[in-house]
Amino acid sequence: MTSLPSSVGGARDIPQPPRDYSLTGESARRAIEMGLAAAEWYHTDVPRKVMKELMQRRDGPAIRDTILWILLHLVFGGMAAWLSWNGHVWWSVPFWIAYGVLYGSACDSRWHECGHGTAFRTSWMNDVVYHIASFQVMRNPVNWRWSHARHHTDTIIVGRDAEIAWMHPIRLGLKALAFIGVVDAWQSLKVLWRNALGRLSPDEKDYIPPSEWPRAVFWARVHMAIYALTALTSLGLLLAGQGWRSLIPFMLIGLPRLYGCWHMVMTGLLQHGGLAEDVLDHRLNSRTVYMNPVSRWIYWNMNYHVEHHMFPMVPYHALPRLHEVIKHDLPRPNSSIWDAYREMFRAVMRQRREPGYYLRRELPPTAKPYREHLHQFVPDRSTV
Repeated sequence: MTSLPSSVGGARDIPQPPRDYSLTGESARRAIEMGLAAAEWYHTDVPRKVMKELMQRRDGPAIRDTILWILLHLVFGGMAAWLSWNGHVWWSVPFWIAYGVLYGSACDSRWHECGHGTAFRTSWMNDVVYHIASFQVMRNPVNWRWSHARHHTDTIIVGRDAEIAWMHPIRLGLKALAFIGVVDAWQSLKVLWRNALGRLSPDEKDYIPPSEWPRAVFWARVHMAIYALTALTSLGLLLAGQGWRSLIPFMLIGLPRLYGCWHMVMTGLLQHGGLAEDVLDHRLNSRTVYMNPVSRWIYWNMNYHVEHHMFPMVPYHALPRLHEVIKHDLPRPNSSIWDAYREMFRAVMRQRREPGYYLRRELPPTAKPYREHLHQFVPDRSTV
């Protein structure tokens, strides 16, 4: 028995079974019973004309940003490879770092927005960039399209959302390792290998329609074939006597997901960390953070994360305008990445000590009250 903190609705003694984050277990059943599955979420009122304008899709901004993204890949990757091949290894390091962020971090936001179909107005452009970015971030493009749809339908609803990053009990060591991508990339590679063999997990079968299962297997095999070709190229260089130069193919394809993912992890952990589970108001479970222009370009404005979850069909380039329209109804955004991490880390550390706690941020006087769902049970994390 532990007490439900006042921050989540008042103190009371409640039996607390451990939480099951799988999509086919006890938490999934309870989420449905509690009315949390595919529920109606709170949305800030926006005039219909204004919302129609904000939702307008355009090719221009995404074409501009994608051309720049590709050109920077070519410039930094080309310079890094050329310097490394010619023995200027230390001079190549800054170029590898920049290339890694473009490959291993910027891919995540491109995967995300093109998966929503909102980055470009032209569908095939969304699909092409989505598949390239899915490969770079080591995600099966079919699995994750449906997983992310579920994430938006049931955001941070335990037993329903397949993309909960902060599972309790929180393991801070794994969170630290995420910044170098070793564990995450290995897990992703194992999923792709399993899918390529024609096997989908029970969770995957829960959110992927059966008609899409063959496509999930096909694209996993495409990804694994590219990695196999990269490995053969590297082996060929090694057999040709090129020694350490044989690592260059992997530095261009695959390894950037490890050494370049730090920005993706840095921004991604802020999205929901320290905030509420099992609520039907994105102001309670998502965080908006003001960021510098470079991070916003890498992240494609996903720092406006409350806004994105409330209105996921608003394109990334319109999110700053959406923020100005609805900020009167939202918690105060964090002023910087550093400010957000200080707030989140304090909340996360308290969650480790106080099961059921979450950071409930203050709303401005102009906002409507939070739409909160009273927890019927809280997991027992007191042993952590």
